[in-house]
Amino acid sequence: MQRDKLDFGNGNLNRLFKAMFFPTLVGMVFNSVLNICDGMFVGHGVGSNALAAINIVAPLFLICTGIGLMFGIGASVIGGIRLAENNVKAARIIMTQAYIAGAMIFGAVILISLLYTKPVLYALGCSPALEELATDYLLWLLPGLVFFYLQCAGMMLIRLDGSPRYAMTVQIVGAVTNIFLDWLMVFPLGMGIKGASVATSISCIVAGLMVLCYFLFFSDKLKFYRLKLSVKSLRLSLRNTAYMAKIGLATFIAELSIGIVMVAGNYMFLAYLGETGVAAYSTGCYLFPMIFSVSNAVAVAAQPIISFNYGAGKMSRVSGALRIAAATAFICGVIISLVMWLGAPGLSGIFIDSADSAYPLAAKGLPLLGICAVFFALNITFIGYYQSREQAVRSILYMLLRGVIFVVPGFIILPRLLGVAGLWLAIPVSEALTLLVITVLYACSRLMQHKQACTKSPE
Repeated sequence: MQRDKLDFGNGNLNRLFKAMFFPTLVGMVFNSVLNICDGMFVGHGVGSNALAAINIVAPLFLICTGIGLMFGIGASVIGGIRLAENNVKAARIIMTQAYIAGAMIFGAVILISLLYTKPVLYALGCSPALEELATDYLLWLLPGLVFFYLQCAGMMLIRLDGSPRYAMTVQIVGAVTNIFLDWLMVFPLGMGIKGASVATSISCIVAGLMVLCYFLFFSDKLKFYRLKLSVKSLRLSLRNTAYMAKIGLATFIAELSIGIVMVAGNYMFLAYLGETGVAAYSTGCYLFPMIFSVSNAVAVAAQPIISFNYGAGKMSRVSGALRIAAATAFICGVIISLVMWLGAPGLSGIFIDSADSAYPLAAKGLPLLGICAVFFALNITFIGYYQSREQAVRSILYMLLRGVIFVVPGFIILPRLLGVAGLWLAIPVSEALTLLVITVLYACSRLMQHKQACTKSPE
């Protein structure tokens, strides 16, 4: 396999970032297109209630994504620092421990969902009208989740190993497989929402096996390492796993917060507008992963560059990578906002027939939701920066602000002040307030560093 030649410690920062960013962006955009196609096929092939049912199950899938990315980011940051120290063995041990811990958690999630399907669905905001459809979708989704974990965590580690194009290939193959099977099972085979779920499971299995093959046969430095079974080794594994989880917790919160936003939105749209409102809101939820993917591509592309140079003590390169990432995030956010402002009717029509009562609600709401893109992109970039520098507490705090602390009260308060528009503006207001906090604290920390440097400098 032809490997990408990347020198994180000495290469030109602009070239390094481009080499990481564009394959990452392409792979993540394909995943987002997959979400859009999935919604399009289900919305037009089964109906708006099926779309709402998938929106009920989606938070659980996002929780699983968050677990995978939490261990993937945590292992990648720590592994990147160990590689900068030329400690390849430690990096391999970290990767292996991450996979074992995540697989155990995924197993527990699958078991609970199988044994307590109905309580799980109603906890996610399900209604009796959606229960049968949501149950079908959830149960057929579960078989692919273990392989989905292999993919989620593997994407971060494959990029750290110097192969962003292979990571891109995995995401493209998985997405194309899912899109084709979605169309086949929903339309020609007429399997309905069950077919969409089966298609997702199969695509997860395909992508997961590609990741497994990479680490077994093609990887450079990162390979699975046989762990010892002694008590000392177990204690070390638990300690390392806890630290990985701490570093990657902000990423888990990011995915969890999308789930929280979806659940809170489901409840509030249901309360104000009924099932029609949930169906309209689901169009935004299908598009939000596109916003997240583009923004996250910036943070993920910068992460190995920042963590490697942080481990090597090259702080000027760390600051340079942050500047490039922040500028890229701003540009991407502006483009996404413009697309959602100008293309709201067409975007709504992708998921919902123009004759459906949910269509005008979505067409009016998407431009308001699109305001969040610039704020969100910059927030995710700064949070990724702090993760890459092992500043877990700060990254967790900022993620909680944007994903829970600001947004949940926003969903409750803003509709009372602004009516239905307030439902759509809860997310943009939350992201804007978070960026304000990040900017103020970052400026204060830079000012303090400048004062300390002046104090230490000779007269």
